[in-house]
Amino acid sequence: MESRIRHMLETSARLLKLLSLLQVRRDWTGPELADRLSVDVRTIRRDVDKLRSLGYPVTSLPGATGGYQLGAGAELPPLLLDDDEAVAVAVGLRTAANGSIAGIEETSVRALTKLEQVLPSRLRRRVQALQTHTTPLTAAGPTVDPETLTIIAAACRDHQQLRFTYASTHGEPAKRLAEPQGLVHTGRRWYLVAWDVSKEDWRTFRVDRITGHPTLAARFTPREPPAESLGEFVSRQISSNVYTYQAVLRIHAPLQVVAERTSPMSVSLEPVDDTSCLMRTGAEALDRIVFYLLYLDLDFEILEPQRLRDHVGTLITRLQKSIGAQA
Repeated sequence: MESRIRHMLETSARLLKLLSLLQVRRDWTGPELADRLSVDVRTIRRDVDKLRSLGYPVTSLPGATGGYQLGAGAELPPLLLDDDEAVAVAVGLRTAANGSIAGIEETSVRALTKLEQVLPSRLRRRVQALQTHTTPLTAAGPTVDPETLTIIAAACRDHQQLRFTYASTHGEPAKRLAEPQGLVHTGRRWYLVAWDVSKEDWRTFRVDRITGHPTLAARFTPREPPAESLGEFVSRQISSNVYTYQAVLRIHAPLQVVAERTSPMSVSLEPVDDTSCLMRTGAEALDRIVFYLLYLDLDFEILEPQRLRDHVGTLITRLQKSIGAQA
C-alpha cells in the first residue's frame, strides 16, 4: 500500500513537471521530455494521455522522433505558477488596470479577482502589501486597441507582413506594408518597430496612429534588427528624428549620471568613456534645446548642428549685454 501511494505521488509530481515544461516552450520532442524527466519515451506517451484525459489539449507533432505541443482548448486549463510568477502576474494585472490599452482595465480587474481567490494566503499578503504601499503615477496619453496589439505581436512571432493605414505626424493617413520586428512600450505609448517595404528602411510607428486593425500578408524572412536593443532604437528615433532640429552633444559626465537626469523619451545616450557620453536630442525650436541643456546643469559641447552653436553664441552676446558686460 505504501509503495502504491509513493508511486502515485511520483506520477503526480512528474505530470506537474511535464505540464510545466509544455507551458514554457512551444514544442518538445518525446526524447527531450524523456531526458528532462529521467524516464523513457513510452512513459512520456502515457503521461501525455493522462494530461489529455484531464482536459489539457496536448497535440502530437509529426516526425521520426515525435513531439508534443500544448495547444489551445475550448477551456483554459489551470496554469502552473511558482510563487514569484504568481506575484508577478498579480502585479502585472494591477498595472494593466491603470494602463494604456483601451478597454483592458475591467478585464484585468476580473482576471485579478479570479487569481487572488486561488492564491495561497502567504502570496495574497505579498500582493496586498504591494497594492497598499504602491501609488501608480499615470500620465495622460493615447490608448490602443488590445486586439491591434495582439495582431501585431502574432505577426512578429510568425514573421508575417502587416498591412495597415497609418496617420503620420505631418501627413494624411497612408497605406503601409511592413515587416514587424517587435513592440516597445515606453510607459505612455506603444511603438511598432518594422521594416517599411516601400521605404526600404526601418521605421518606428506609433500604434495609436494605426487606423483600424492591421491585416496579415505574406510571410517574410526576418532581417537583422536595426539595433541590439529595440528599446534603444525607439528611444533614439523618438528623441530626435521626429523634431525639426536634432542635436548631438558631448556631455562631460558619466552616462549613468546623465541617465538619472534625463528621460529615454527625450534623449538617446551612448558612452564615450568613464567621464563623458554622447547625447542625441531634438526639439521644434533651438531655444528649447538650450533651455534643456541648462536645466541638466552639466558641462557640455555642441557637436552638431552648427546652427545650434551659432544660436548659443547669439544668446551669450545678448546675455552679456543685459548685464553690461563686454562681448
